[in-house]
Amino acid sequence: MFTDQQKIGAMLSAMGLFFGFLGVLLFLDRNLLALGNLLLVSGIVLILGLQKTTKFFAQKKKIKGTILFFFGIVVLLVTRWTFVGMVIEIFGFVNLFGDAFPIVISILRKLPIIGNILNHPLVNRLLQKADSGNELPF
Repeated sequence: MFTDQQKIGAMLSAMGLFFGFLGVLLFLDRNLLALGNLLLVSGIVLILGLQKTTKFFAQKKKIKGTILFFFGIVVLLVTRWTFVGMVIEIFGFVNLFGDAFPIVISILRKLPIIGNILNHPLVNRLLQKADSGNELPF
């Protein structure tokens, strides 16, 4: 179903998210955040392929998110402004992948423990704006 290249890309992306999370937990450790960014981007390239990745990041409606995401990585790597770089990068990430958030919320609502939390009336009201009702067909 998946090629070896895609499996390696998924592992690199997961490791990138882990190192990024660890970098945030350790008070914005610049080295861990840079390693996480490098692994995440290289994992995405391996999962999608170079042409599809370039096509995704170069879409007209996502170009602002692409510029902010990569500018945040550059600020993180070049300067010592780790917090500023992370804020810029997160804003770019949300602009790039914001279309997928309703689908992710729908998937999370079907999980046993997390689903109960997300279906709580108070949390459900907060998420209704983000979730446009897009359900996966299964």
